[in-house]
Amino acid sequence: MKLYAIETGNFKLDGGAMFGVVPKVLWQEKYPADENNFCTWAMRCLLVVTDERKILIDTGIGDKQDARFLKRYHVHGENSLCQSLASCGFSPDEITDVILTHLHFDHCGGSIACKKDTGEYQPVFKNAVFHISSQQWESATTPNQREKASFLSENFLPLKEHGELQLVEEDTELCPEVSLHLFNGHTDGMIIPFVKYRDTTVVFTTDLFPSTVHIALPYIMSYDIRPLQTLKEKESFLNEAVERKYILFFEHDVFHECCSVENEDKKVRVKGTFTLKDCVQ
Repeated sequence: MKLYAIETGNFKLDGGAMFGVVPKVLWQEKYPADENNFCTWAMRCLLVVTDERKILIDTGIGDKQDARFLKRYHVHGENSLCQSLASCGFSPDEITDVILTHLHFDHCGGSIACKKDTGEYQPVFKNAVFHISSQQWESATTPNQREKASFLSENFLPLKEHGELQLVEEDTELCPEVSLHLFNGHTDGMIIPFVKYRDTTVVFTTDLFPSTVHIALPYIMSYDIRPLQTLKEKESFLNEAVERKYILFFEHDVFHECCSVENEDKKVRVKGTFTLKDCVQ
């Protein structure tokens, strides 16, 4: 098995929204904001290559939205999804599976392209099966007012139209190397993939832990629909991560790709940070 960090570019979000009730004077020291209170965040995906599958986890924001939308979120950077895949030696047509942790636009937008000549939407990974939880699909297709702006139908409805959709009902095993676990604090049915790599497990933390800063329990995004549920999920997961020595892989942390955690003074804290290459060579 081989693992690859796939960079798809960066964007900006309001720091207050990303750190919730934690005062700026505290989070600003750890994750600085610009003069407009915006912080820069990565959109980092993970490619898992086994003997039989090439599994891509999340797809970034994509490039089909209009200039106004891209400017609103300050989308920038030299990396794109397909370019990053190519730099690792793979093409979109080789991807067999795409796991979409949830359907907020910054996690799934790169799944669908818009043909410039016809305006037709079509999957970027035409030979892949897309795995999404049934709870998240229901939330995205009948959104509540809190999440409505994050669910853009052009990012996911074409998957059903093209027959590429596989709904996940509960915690399950996609293949011997990858298991899917559902969490419900950030949004209904968010999938967190656990990847067995040699003698350890790499966990794609998606929006349960957007960054290493969010390891601290009070750091919970204002975007979460059930913050107290997130709190319980974080605490339970972190205790398990310490016990089983998980490697945490971060989708949004622009400074750190991975970390390990440990117990210190009765709290779970970051033990060390490193790149994915450092721990999978």
